[in-house]
Amino acid sequence: MAELRPLSAELRRIAETELNEVEDRVSTDLVALRDWLAKQPHLKARQDDQFLVGFLRGCKFSLEKTKSKLDYFYTIKTLMPELFGSRLVDEKNLALCRTGTYVRLPKPWGVAGPRLQLTNYEKFDPKQFKLLDLFRYQTMLSEQAIREDDNSNISGYVEIIDMAKLSLSFLAQLDFTLIKKMGIFAEKAQPTRLKGVHLINCPKEGVALLNLAKSLMPSKLQQRFHVYKNLEQLYEVIPREYLPEEYGGTNGRITDIQAEAEKRLLSYKNYFAEDSQYGVDEHLRPGKRVSADSIFGVEGSFRKLDID
Repeated sequence: MAELRPLSAELRRIAETELNEVEDRVSTDLVALRDWLAKQPHLKARQDDQFLVGFLRGCKFSLEKTKSKLDYFYTIKTLMPELFGSRLVDEKNLALCRTGTYVRLPKPWGVAGPRLQLTNYEKFDPKQFKLLDLFRYQTMLSEQAIREDDNSNISGYVEIIDMAKLSLSFLAQLDFTLIKKMGIFAEKAQPTRLKGVHLINCPKEGVALLNLAKSLMPSKLQQRFHVYKNLEQLYEVIPREYLPEEYGGTNGRITDIQAEAEKRLLSYKNYFAEDSQYGVDEHLRPGKRVSADSIFGVEGSFRKLDID
């Protein structure tokens, strides 16, 4: 039997009806996935049950799509060392965590709904951190979610971004090439599914930059962006109760959420220290090698990975 957390009745129903999960077949699917991984000389992946089932759920239990997503996951991580190459639970990431700039809210959007994640750029000090540091930290929390957040794996996640206090020094750091690559990673490699991006308090200069950034995203992701002038407009879509106390809701206090996030991050110290041993070696890939150009391209086009 697979060693997995038991699901709530509500999440179990969604996994079965929407993700094609058959409880008695999961162990067989995991064995098939590991057999395939053992035959990939170029690919070294984590293989614990909870990690792999996150990819199966993200691909609605299609083995072929799961193989492709796993390959993309490690291929893109290997091709983006600036983002994925030095992810350690160090003082910089802990300091970023303590700012509360980016938090995963404790209560999902409904009992079996998507996880809500909040970014507040007012808490981000561009003199202390680079935008790349924030993106790197976000990927660390996303990878934690693959292993421990059943709502995120089954029902997806929603980003809420508060842009009220964007500074000019922050805007100057925007790297549209990096944003484009992250959009490709989110669509092709990330097993948890992005259900929506809700931006509030967006200033005029932010709207122009947002539209430029959005235009670089895969079309599927572009359709999931929503902009609101204020909190009241957001409440019409995401009820107030699902937001933290600082935003008028009852979904935790950001200082408490941040403190718990720090404890969780510290528990992943060994996990991220070992991360560099996983990835791809293009010299060993059967068939045509993959490069940054073939994945990201000038126009963001893809070349399909060879998946046996």
